[in-house]
Amino acid sequence: MTTVLSDRDRRKRDDRPDGTFYEEPRFVTHADDAFLDRLTALYDDLLDPGDRVLDAMSSWVSHLPPTEFDRVVGHGLNEAELAANDRLDDFVVRDLNADPTLPFADGAFDAVCCALSVQYLQYPGPVFAEFARVLAPGGAVVVSFSNRMFPTKAVRAWRTASMDERADLVERYLRAGGLAVEDRIAERPGTDPFYAVAGRKPGASDTTDPAASSRD
Repeated sequence: MTTVLSDRDRRKRDDRPDGTFYEEPRFVTHADDAFLDRLTALYDDLLDPGDRVLDAMSSWVSHLPPTEFDRVVGHGLNEAELAANDRLDDFVVRDLNADPTLPFADGAFDAVCCALSVQYLQYPGPVFAEFARVLAPGGAVVVSFSNRMFPTKAVRAWRTASMDERADLVERYLRAGGLAVEDRIAERPGTDPFYAVAGRKPGASDTTDPAASSRD
């Protein structure tokens, strides 16, 4: 079984529980407007009307297009931020570094979005395996990031990597979860670089086994 991050690579400068760091809400966006507009456009390209969407590691804004989705569920660490997000039909608060599971049924979603937060995952293998589990066959995963972060809470592997190396890490996370990598985007629409990696859960006719995933 492949290990995605070593013990050294998953270290954080601030090793307090993440729930302590995120206890107080932060009603800010973590990228410039050009980045966020590009992200919304990407979601508009990849998501379909009527999709069931999980906005993982979310906040008070989901950056989704004005599409009529069947259901949008948020996951995050701050209840006040999630409660203020008017795109969410429901939400759950959970620290994935303490418990890398999601309280949803198999195949509950058609898409999983993870914006500007992947750098904080210490155990990406199990988390991305959960993304795969809750996705319906053929479902999409979209992971976006820039060069901004809370440096004390980002894992060492992320802090010490270049932007392209960070995209490589995300591709490894997807594959560790049994997800296929479909696209990789690197642009600079504004001040902040825009990076995204899109993947997909194999469909029923594919031979890849999403359960054959890493533990960490």
